[in-house]
Amino acid sequence: MAGAPSTNGRVRHLAAWESLLRAHASLFRELDAELQATHALSLGDYDVLITLANAPGARLRMRELADRVILSRSGITRRIDRLEGAGLVCRERARDDGRSIDAVLTDAGRERLHAAAPTHLAGIQARFLARYSDEELSTISALLDRVPGEPVPSCDPEAAA
Repeated sequence: MAGAPSTNGRVRHLAAWESLLRAHASLFRELDAELQATHALSLGDYDVLITLANAPGARLRMRELADRVILSRSGITRRIDRLEGAGLVCRERARDDGRSIDAVLTDAGRERLHAAAPTHLAGIQARFLARYSDEELSTISALLDRVPGEPVPSCDPEAAA
C-alpha cells in the first residue's frame, strides 16, 4: 500500500496514540479524585453540571444531555438520579413537548459548580497547562482539533451562557 508507514513507523505512530490515552487516563483519575475529595463531585458529575450551565435556560432533554456530555455518556439516567437526589439537578417536563423530560440545573447545582470550578481549573493548570508553553498549547490544540468531534463547552462556569 503506497504511503503506508513501515512497521517501525506504525509503532512510532501508535506511541503517540498510546501517549494520548495514558495522559487522558492519568489526568482523568487525578482530576476526578481531587473533585471527589474536595467537593463530593465526580468529574462526570462536573461534566453534567457544566453542560447544563452552558445550555439555554440551564436545561436539556435527557437524550440531548447524554449526547453532549464528554466524560459520562453511559449511565446518564443513573447519574441524573444521583444528582437529583443531591438537589443539584431536577427533572421537569419539557416546555414544548410534554412527553419529554428535561434535566435542569438547580440553584444548588449552580452553587456547587461555582464552588468546584476553582479547584477543577487549578487542577487543569497544575497537571496540564503548566507543563507546556503557550506556543506548545496552541500546537496541541491545533493538532487535536483535526480529529472530528462535537464542540466542547468551557469547563469554566464563568464562561457559561
